[in-house]
Amino acid sequence: MIRVPFRHLCLWLLLSCLMTTSAYAKIYYSKQEAMELAFGEGAEVNNLSLFLKDDEVEKIQQLARVKLDSALFTFYVGKKAGEILGYAAIETHKVRTKPETVLIVLDAQGQLTQVQTLAFHEPPEYEPTKRWYAQMYQLPLDEISFRAKVQGISGATLSSRAAIDSVRRVLAVYQVSVAEKP
Repeated sequence: MIRVPFRHLCLWLLLSCLMTTSAYAKIYYSKQEAMELAFGEGAEVNNLSLFLKDDEVEKIQQLARVKLDSALFTFYVGKKAGEILGYAAIETHKVRTKPETVLIVLDAQGQLTQVQTLAFHEPPEYEPTKRWYAQMYQLPLDEISFRAKVQGISGATLSSRAAIDSVRRVLAVYQVSVAEKP
């Protein structure tokens, strides 16, 4: 029988756990690449920083049916030849225990046109597909839910719920803080 000191065994277990969890981490796009995905090459991209008032936060949370973590929100506004192409937001949220970052793109009228996973740190089988995201495109905020038009993902309920929450949050912020402003 081979005897291994307990601390060596513990160290080996710790290292193997760290190596397997970091193996799941997948970063697909940088911020610059994300902006090109959203608006195309050569588009001018400006930050639109929103400092939401308490009544706006309350209205957004009511519309989205999701908590807003901060009263500071940033949209990226894509323009070409001075004309607005659309709005993008980068949302990071926890899925189970690890983060996911998604790019959510709205057209100039505030309709959802694109959702891209920028980074996903959970096991790959929990990641929503582009096809799954596409079912939400052009839907009004009220219809983006499992109770309405969005089909769930078997085995990836937490991932899909987190993605829906992010999309709802971005659409609600747009409606309250961009579309309703003169």
